[in-house]
Amino acid sequence: MGRLLSMVMAVAFAAGVGHAGAGAAEAQTLKWGSPREIGSLDPYSYGDTYALSVLNHVYEGLVRYNGKQQIEPALATAWTVVSPTIWRFSLRQGVTFHDGASFGADDVIASLERITHPTSPLRGELHGFKSARKVDASVIEIELDSPNPLLLNDLTNVHIFSKAWLVANNSLLPTDVGKGVEGFATNNTNGTGPFKIVSRRRDAQTVFLKNPAWWDKPAHNLERIEFIPIGSAATRVAAMLSGEIDFTNSAPLQDLSRLSASPDIKVLQANELRSTFFGFNWREKLTESDVKDKNPLRDIRVREAMYRGIDIAAIHSRAMRGLSRNTGALVAPSIPGYTPELDQRLPYDAAEARRLLTEAGYPNGFSFLMNCASDALINEEEFCQAVAAMWSRIGLRPNLNIGPRSQQTPKRVRGEFDVVAFGWANEPTLDSSSILTQVIHKKDASAGVFNWGDWGDDRIDALNAQAAAENDAAKRTAMLTAAMKIAKDQHMFIPLHQQPMAWAARSRISSLVQNSDNKPRMWLTVMK
Repeated sequence: MGRLLSMVMAVAFAAGVGHAGAGAAEAQTLKWGSPREIGSLDPYSYGDTYALSVLNHVYEGLVRYNGKQQIEPALATAWTVVSPTIWRFSLRQGVTFHDGASFGADDVIASLERITHPTSPLRGELHGFKSARKVDASVIEIELDSPNPLLLNDLTNVHIFSKAWLVANNSLLPTDVGKGVEGFATNNTNGTGPFKIVSRRRDAQTVFLKNPAWWDKPAHNLERIEFIPIGSAATRVAAMLSGEIDFTNSAPLQDLSRLSASPDIKVLQANELRSTFFGFNWREKLTESDVKDKNPLRDIRVREAMYRGIDIAAIHSRAMRGLSRNTGALVAPSIPGYTPELDQRLPYDAAEARRLLTEAGYPNGFSFLMNCASDALINEEEFCQAVAAMWSRIGLRPNLNIGPRSQQTPKRVRGEFDVVAFGWANEPTLDSSSILTQVIHKKDASAGVFNWGDWGDDRIDALNAQAAAENDAAKRTAMLTAAMKIAKDQHMFIPLHQQPMAWAARSRISSLVQNSDNKPRMWLTVMK
């Protein structure tokens, strides 16, 4: 847990009211101005960290990260390692779902089977899962294919459903936003968490009410949360300044000084865990290009040329307003598997980039399809436009396709791109095994869920598999580092930066916790 403690970027601001006074404080309504809508109310529908952070207010796991990013009991009260591949969990008693049904072992088993189902977009989140067994109504055992030293980390992301509710609504099988597969759980919820959703108008407002039957001792005084998607940065800032919203977890970088100048607003700022990078199409042919017979991106010289063609200093100062952290690694410094050596970038060198393209057989460059979203990563549209212009200057011809996340995600899942903007926070494991398993791994039944471009390397997958079964922390970290080095040496991706996070809150919010995972925890929030 020492490593997790070091990852806390910023914790709380207080103005006379703390958690101790929450019980006596007047119940309040908090208006949350979100930068975007979440695609589904089903937490298993897509591995979207942001959507999961919103749904954490409704659904809970057996364990959770607290406000200091330490693992603590949630729906499980205790656990023991029966053998290297069998873990036993004692379940919290007296817990009820929002519909009043009692929580128990059957619900956990149904949820574990749902998230690990072959059609689940999150099937790779529970590494090595083999089966779950009910010992009695309040005890379950999880059996693994091999030892998993990060099982508790994985379980923070496994939200527990009511089995009876799933059965009654024909929802035992998972949904999938990326593939357009919907079900009852897409638009309805029934969790055990601190808030329950009582109404939803997609792209307009989702209303959460306090769950008076929550098993935990409330550390907040919120009666109601109004989650309001506001995609326009300018509109979001105006709503913040006018008092139409109380909080946003996406304060536009270009408006921070304006927001900070208001006596009624406080800005919280840090760098988050999420690293951004570009991924490539590694298939035999490009999706959209004037090169028809082969894929230039499969040539390491071309990938290196594109890497060297990016002026990261200009991206940092202009697109990111000097607030990002430039990186040569795919994971943040606090994530196991990171080393300072991996963080070294190739220098910007347009002349060398052109030379490499010529050496690879493309002296006149080539065209390709570049997929970026307008409402996903911080200032993604701006840095994509800047990079496209830089690549044009070395002779390439990017066709930049920018659209809302709702349009771009299905294209990405279908592999309809040649270059794609990517971001990964390595949650919930807070370990580089996350990106190695979910993104870098060759696509198969249990891994590579986000391998949209058919990239991969058998050596990386082998090292990742060894690390997954290694309980010695030093040995497994060395394996992860070796795997990450192969990806770096192959220029499998082009790293950019750790993105900044900036929240803004009105002064009537007197207690608010901000961590490097960039997840609002409204059950720890107090308002005047």
